[in-house]
Amino acid sequence: MGHIDNRTPLIDSVATPDLWRCCRSVGSALTGGLRPRRPDRRFLASLPDQGLPRGTTTVELTVLAQNAKSVPTAAIVEGLFAPRRIDSAMTAFVVRHPTATFLVDPGICVNVQDRAVVELPQILRLAVTPPKDVLDIRESLHRSGIEADAIDFALPTHLHWDHIAGLLDLPGLALRLHRPEHEWAMTGPVAPVGGVRRAVRERPLDFYDLDGPPVLTFARSHDLFGDGAVVLVDLSGHTPGSVGLLLRTEHGPVLLAGDAIWHNLQTEELRQKSGYPGMLADNDRTETWRTVHRLHAIRGAVRIIPSHDHQAACAWHEDPRSSES
Repeated sequence: MGHIDNRTPLIDSVATPDLWRCCRSVGSALTGGLRPRRPDRRFLASLPDQGLPRGTTTVELTVLAQNAKSVPTAAIVEGLFAPRRIDSAMTAFVVRHPTATFLVDPGICVNVQDRAVVELPQILRLAVTPPKDVLDIRESLHRSGIEADAIDFALPTHLHWDHIAGLLDLPGLALRLHRPEHEWAMTGPVAPVGGVRRAVRERPLDFYDLDGPPVLTFARSHDLFGDGAVVLVDLSGHTPGSVGLLLRTEHGPVLLAGDAIWHNLQTEELRQKSGYPGMLADNDRTETWRTVHRLHAIRGAVRIIPSHDHQAACAWHEDPRSSES
């Protein structure tokens, strides 16, 4: 992994969806609610399963404390109306490997409304504003009994505000990033909104590439520690460089899926995200849909925990031995 000096000032351009894209998003939500996108059975059948990485080292996964908000299921999963509502949260995780302890998706900073959410377009704020009792990352760590000083680095699944804004309150913490994701967010003409570039700047950066062999249904991977305990896999679509973290735990394999899906109902029912706000959030809607298929194919072999699926997070927190999510 390469290290760079990340103190070069940048000018943030705000990514604002145009009126046409916003109208398409709302229209897609209405249409998809009645006629959800059909699964691509041919693509699903073509997916090879390359199996899990080998090794004996295990890691410990901690789901950090967070408060949820109740949202309509149909606003998360296209065309699904039962259950009527589900709980969504902005969950962060801590992974303890024998050689390092790291933070996954430290999404919420103090005063997140004024420091991140305010930058979002109004049409997007309506859907994604966190609840008033949302916990910032330091409070989440504290309530989970973890000292911030015990964290060696952060590793986000992707560079959206609700996955890295908490870094604004963790100055100097090293950051490990998928190189294409960094290039998209930091050197492209338009920055992701919500303080993304501010959160990444002024800290040590280490880059990795997905330079490893296929794993399960994922074409590319990267073994973070070289022992099969933490393997990063390609979940591109939501953002160009989105990754998942495939963890070997003593309770079985776990995949932290970021925002490749918003809830495990998507993998169970093989449904994409609702058009609103999915079309505004996903960088590549078609590639995101393919990733949902890849997750659907492995749902029986790996426990999947999306970052916003409060039910899946609580199930792990309450009983990691359970296979239910």
